Amino acid sequence: MIAFAGCPGADLVQQGLADLEAERESEAALLVSIGAPRLTQLGIALPRAIPDAEHRLYTLLRDRDSGGAHSRYNALIRRLVSFERALGCAR
Repeated sequence: MIAFAGCPGADLVQQGLADLEAERESEAALLVSIGAPRLTQLGIALPRAIPDAEHRLYTLLRDRDSGGAHSRYNALIRRLVSFERALGCAR
């Protein structure tokens, strides 16, 4: 695995990887699953990816806070994209 500490969103990606390894379906694990193709391309080995992660993440967020689900979903996706871009530039 590539060291990516210091990249924006690294904490979220590290948590997602740990959750995937432990077979936990969390916000972070679902987000990493969404980014799996790009993350793999950037050299990050994923233990597995959760299928239909986009829909499952939104459903999880909606169940927690129906009024803020859309905003939270978009914020998480922005953090993932920022991480991917930063890691891509660092390579």
